[in-house]
Amino acid sequence: MGDSMSKADYRNEQPPLQSLVDMPRKKLEDSSFGPRLAVLRKARGLTQVQLAEAAGTTQRAISYYENDTGFPPAAALIDLAQALKVSTDELLGIKPLKVERIDSDPEVWRLWKRFQQITGLPEKDQRAVIRLISSLVSMSAQVRRRA
Repeated sequence: MGDSMSKADYRNEQPPLQSLVDMPRKKLEDSSFGPRLAVLRKARGLTQVQLAEAAGTTQRAISYYENDTGFPPAAALIDLAQALKVSTDELLGIKPLKVERIDSDPEVWRLWKRFQQITGLPEKDQRAVIRLISSLVSMSAQVRRRA
């Protein structure tokens, strides 16, 4: 045996613990929460501000979650899932996303691109365009109700 160790000492000796740092880590590819949240938000045609309002949080929190700097608490996950019209399982990546993309319909895509151009207008003009669209939608809804 050795100089100072008996057979009992060898049996009781524990192998050294493997460092957690040395353990291989699972690579997070498309399954990380932040990019998935951003994809869902954009597929729904929402800005961070719009999603924040719908989920009852702030734009800063949405940015924080999307940039993988933070992970929302459970209650916020539920609110985000409801605002995005997906299940929490889809939001967390447990189930595959079932998102209707706006680019699936050429007419919707054309309108979306035109609407995106509005962001280049001064804020006053943006508000005017939104008021115009709101008025047209309201009038259209009233006409349909009468018919």
